[in-house]
Amino acid sequence: SNAVNITDGLDGLAGGLSALAFMAYGVIAWGTTWLSGYQDIAIFSFVLVGSLIGFLFFNAYPAKIFMGDTGSLALGGFVVGMAYMLQIPLFILIVGFIYLIEVISVILQVGYFKLTHGKRIFRMAPIHHHFELGGWSEKKVVAVFSIVTICMCVVGVIGLFGV
Repeated sequence: SNAVNITDGLDGLAGGLSALAFMAYGVIAWGTTWLSGYQDIAIFSFVLVGSLIGFLFFNAYPAKIFMGDTGSLALGGFVVGMAYMLQIPLFILIVGFIYLIEVISVILQVGYFKLTHGKRIFRMAPIHHHFELGGWSEKKVVAVFSIVTICMCVVGVIGLFGV
């Protein structure tokens, strides 16, 4: 849950990635409805996607509204909870790949900083700020991270359904 909070540092990043994850969950729940009765989860997933799209209208660069800790922690809880309700908890590692990378970058940066008494691996952690300090625009970071998440969601859904 906190991984989404860590990711929430650029306009539209956490909301956009969460919308993509919920879209993947919705497709999975909808595709398995005839087997296991996940209609409610599919509907809830798509409702979250719709609400996040509405939010992103105001949160995309330049943001006029910010999510804050309450929103990002709730989204993280929904990402995890939905995976457990669908009985695919390891799927979080696929659809939440960027969340995982963000958290690992913070853990590595803090650990290395403490071990070396002030040296750093990244320019700044979490890693989305590292790319910004490397010259990427905020829009480019969000776009690249979103494309990676789309690819991971497609891979996960295809892998799950065996298409």
